[in-house]
Amino acid sequence: MLRRVSATVSLLAAAALALAGCTPADPAGGKTIKVAYQKTDSFTALDTMFQDAKKEFEAAHQGITVELQPIQANDDDYGTKLALALRSPATAPDVFYEDTFKVRSDVDAGYLLNLDSRLAAWEDWDKFDAGAKEAGKADDGGTYAVPLGTDTRAIWYNKKVFEAAGIALPWRPATWQDLLDTARKIKASNPAVIPFNMYAGKGTGEGTVMQGFYELLYGTGAGLYDQDAKKWVVGSAGFKDSLAFLQTLYQEGLAVPPADALDPNVWKKVFGDWFPKAQLGATVEGSYTPSFWQKGGSYEWPAYAQDMGVAPFPTQNGGAPGAVSMSGGWTLAVGAETKQPDLAFTFLTTALNAKNSLQFTVASSQIAVRTDVAADPGYQSANPFVKDVSSLVSVTRYRPATSDYPRISAAVQEATEAVITGKRTPEQAAADYDTAVAGLVGGDKTVRK
Repeated sequence: MLRRVSATVSLLAAAALALAGCTPADPAGGKTIKVAYQKTDSFTALDTMFQDAKKEFEAAHQGITVELQPIQANDDDYGTKLALALRSPATAPDVFYEDTFKVRSDVDAGYLLNLDSRLAAWEDWDKFDAGAKEAGKADDGGTYAVPLGTDTRAIWYNKKVFEAAGIALPWRPATWQDLLDTARKIKASNPAVIPFNMYAGKGTGEGTVMQGFYELLYGTGAGLYDQDAKKWVVGSAGFKDSLAFLQTLYQEGLAVPPADALDPNVWKKVFGDWFPKAQLGATVEGSYTPSFWQKGGSYEWPAYAQDMGVAPFPTQNGGAPGAVSMSGGWTLAVGAETKQPDLAFTFLTTALNAKNSLQFTVASSQIAVRTDVAADPGYQSANPFVKDVSSLVSVTRYRPATSDYPRISAAVQEATEAVITGKRTPEQAAADYDTAVAGLVGGDKTVRK
């Protein structure tokens, strides 16, 4: 525990120094708009979009400087560094990249500017999908962030591995049993191949729940949160069934070894090594998957279009709606502490105009949230799987948009880790989760279902 706390303190200190160090005064005395966002070796599309938006904005606003502040970090560390920066007006960016599930908690913390009046005057706002707009709303009904794009989750599978195991293509599993039967066939045909990857444990953070556990949970008919009662669900049979599926997958050696599952960088092996080398049968991942393999991606693999297939994730026993998906996505927000709210908002609209949105959506394999981008031939032909993953919007689910959610997610991740490592049975881990939730939100904010 001491090492973890020390590491977190070091991370926060480093983030403070980095963000403070990249906000010099403008020697010409002009105004500066600071823009903070995530950038990694495998995610550069946003940096490219902002570089283009900076040139466009500065050309139209003489004397105004856009200071880009890319944060080199994974999703969880990016959130930590951004949260630190937002705590002080001295380091808070004017515009920043914001995960949809953080919007409401950051609004509650006073970090985001209400954009309602400005959005009402922006003619492009009518071109954004109504459902996508909900991602930027808070409990007061106001809009505090503008969606960049959204995504869905599906099963991505290697056709060569499936063919070698004698599995008919195209593959479309109807139940969880179909998933296990397929994984067992792959293992029997070639023990050196990893049959079926589902992220689990705390190492992969939000990826554990979005690319795995929630597909299982919602496929049982259970839920994480009762929206009508405004309470978190505990005592769920579906929760235990979902953990039991993970237990079977890992105990039978149908998934990656637990040591790999707990590695925060296991996804790099999935995309950069195992799939291209036909060493992995299938994984549950987002609609953005082709962005890793496309030209300019982190792990260019021209053959992916021929070698890979995609299938919806099935419900537990094949019941309605027949498939399950999860959607998330990211937004752009304006900081509540900005001294230049109008300029900051104008930069945001520049970054998210039709041209820049199309470029970003295609480069990052996002699902379009602007209707004009969705209708563009360049988007529709971006990769061979656009139609398949876009169709899953009809069965997709979203994370509970509450300020409590990040802590609940962490508790779910802990439950999956306890099961795949054999430290707890599914029943014990589920009971631990129920206790943790009650401790986090209070027993009066839970309901047994």
